[in-house]
Amino acid sequence: MADLLTHVLVPFVLLTPLSWRFSGLSDRWIVLAMAGAAIPDLVKIGIVVDDGVIESLAGVPFSYAPISTLGGVIVVAAAIAVCFRDYARRAFRYLLFGGLTSLVLDGVRVFADGHANAWLYPFVWWRPPTPSLYVTADPRVTLVAVAVAGLVFLADRYRTGFEA
Repeated sequence: MADLLTHVLVPFVLLTPLSWRFSGLSDRWIVLAMAGAAIPDLVKIGIVVDDGVIESLAGVPFSYAPISTLGGVIVVAAAIAVCFRDYARRAFRYLLFGGLTSLVLDGVRVFADGHANAWLYPFVWWRPPTPSLYVTADPRVTLVAVAVAGLVFLADRYRTGFEA
């Protein structure tokens, strides 16, 4: 869960200061990017509903793993963006941005073999080397993310005069 919280806070930290400069970047789009950051973590639905259940119901091989790749983020973001009718393209861009920040964060964590997952699938199967910056379970990562997001939140509130 800490990993998900960190993923969701990164688009907030990146986009909120940009919203001070660009008037078209409102809170609603920042929240949508934050939701997009959760897309790769949808792979964890496998904890609740096993791949085998879907496989037996559909009658074809099935895996949740592609959701946490670039192709999966694009497909899920496009499916969600359709719900935004007139703003579908803009919604897709923010969902994709959030999903990409999540994939990048996952790409720099520690992996036993020194290579990240094949998160560029289906474009390439290459597993890029990882700088092994952090371990997912390390609570310090979450504390840093929460602290930085808190500072950005306070700066944003100070900038707007503590309006609700």
